[in-house]
Amino acid sequence: MSKKDTALNAIITQGTLPLFYYEDATVSLEITRALYRAGIRIFEYTNRGTAALANFKVLKKAQQEEMPGLLLGIGTIKTGAEAAAFITAGADFIVSPIINPQVGKITHEHGLLWIPGCMTPTEIHLAQQSGAALIKIFPANILGPEFVSSIRDLFAGQLFIPTGGVELNINSISTWFRAGVCAVGMGSKLISKHILENKLYDQLYNDTVKLLEMVQTSK
Repeated sequence: MSKKDTALNAIITQGTLPLFYYEDATVSLEITRALYRAGIRIFEYTNRGTAALANFKVLKKAQQEEMPGLLLGIGTIKTGAEAAAFITAGADFIVSPIINPQVGKITHEHGLLWIPGCMTPTEIHLAQQSGAALIKIFPANILGPEFVSSIRDLFAGQLFIPTGGVELNINSISTWFRAGVCAVGMGSKLISKHILENKLYDQLYNDTVKLLEMVQTSK
């Protein structure tokens, strides 16, 4: 199986894609370990600060040494240069908040999954033209599950994942799956500022176990 298909299948199977960024590399590593311990096998670190690339390399090293089967992607990639830097650092897939065809081209040239962010039907069409197998609905808190329900027949067979606006409860998660998504992105609703700043790794572990149970129930 190609790297692209492996990542896509992992997201669909897991049904959720946790994502976070934190400037402290040690905290970022402990968060990753807690997610892995809870059963997460694919997640997205985000390029949202100056330490992102250095931290990503720390996570990548730990992934290779102690977390077999974990796929580690990078999000908030807006330029070709950013994509190239993180692919060189070992990113297993690339997530963008926008459609930049150059990012898609570089990612595809390396045989990796590219997940661009879309807010309109026109953007979804453009993402499809650039070869996006999975499209991020973003910001999902603005668009809501009704948006996916309304447009999914226009784009039959297209896979969608909402990011932003998915709550950590069965009602929110099941509503998104009923709308037609293949997985849900979980950022600050799972890995909150409170958890990061107070190093609440056990709480994150417990919340992640619950999240995975709710996702399997909702799929």
